[in-house]
Amino acid sequence: MTVTSDIRRREPAPGDRPLPQNGRPPADERPVEFWPTSAIRAALETDDLAVWQRIVAAIKRDPFGRTARQVEEVLETARPYGVSKALSEVLSRTREHLEANEREEVARHIRVLLEHSGLGQQEFASRIGVPADDFAKYLHGQTSPSAALMVRMKRLSERFGRMRAGRQAGEG
Repeated sequence: MTVTSDIRRREPAPGDRPLPQNGRPPADERPVEFWPTSAIRAALETDDLAVWQRIVAAIKRDPFGRTARQVEEVLETARPYGVSKALSEVLSRTREHLEANEREEVARHIRVLLEHSGLGQQEFASRIGVPADDFAKYLHGQTSPSAALMVRMKRLSERFGRMRAGRQAGEG
């Protein structure tokens, strides 16, 4: 009995790229935000600084987005990579920075509401039912109020803003 091999070499498809000299597959050229988690994992296993920088840039663009979540998942479930500590730090710092910016944006909005109302800080705080010290922390972006409290502030500001506008129209 003769056994023959019917294995043929596959010709490269038009989209196939040869492996680079280092034997590793080339990095995915799509934006990192479109990579599957397996590609993120593979990228962290390499020592390719350019690929790591692309991942870091994606995390900085959206610290709570898909790529950030994928990196978190990979870091939680895989052996530690040389870049693990650095990426954990990037995640932490970019999220802290984003949250500080968001608190400042909320503070600017609260200052606009306060100004529109025409009330003083203590009066405004009293009418929304919070201690003046807490309201001052909102104004300075140290903490953020709940969504319900933001709605309450908006309603108060609109009510007193209309009253002010009515008085000014009556005087004019």
